[in-house]
Amino acid sequence: MIKKTTLKIATIIMAVSILFSSCATIFSKSYYDISIDSDPSEADFVIKDKKGNYYFAGQTPAIVKLKAGAGFFGKARYLVTFTKNGFESKTVPVEFTIDEWYISNILAGPFGVAFGCLIFDPLTGAMYKLDTEFLYETLTESTSSVQKNELKVYTLNEIPSQWIKHLVKVND
Repeated sequence: MIKKTTLKIATIIMAVSILFSSCATIFSKSYYDISIDSDPSEADFVIKDKKGNYYFAGQTPAIVKLKAGAGFFGKARYLVTFTKNGFESKTVPVEFTIDEWYISNILAGPFGVAFGCLIFDPLTGAMYKLDTEFLYETLTESTSSVQKNELKVYTLNEIPSQWIKHLVKVND
């Protein structure tokens, strides 16, 4: 009788362990939406992955779906570059961190570690989660586009030839 009860308990524990292995793949996700906006709005932006490949290009405000993983056991990293005429371009990183559900695979026992930690979650990228769901950047006005009013004094030798016909003699 004890053997049957022990067998049932062992079967239940094994079933629960298998069921809850790959916790991040089951309870989390492999893609995350990120809201991208800027001040001023309607700035162009380009997203590149960690290898420098273009991932997405658009205009603020926008919502973009980013992949959490970058290959087996590789977390995704992105750089978002904002550009707008009259403003300095700005590049900011988007990072992913370890998802708590990935750590919970350990609680599922040997099956959780074997299947969740070492196979499914690293394959799907679900072992990582987006660090922030909202990216808002303030762009700085470009100093190169601002014209400065200044008085410049030329000698007669420095005056461009096309200006000479417009010169007016001033009495001493």
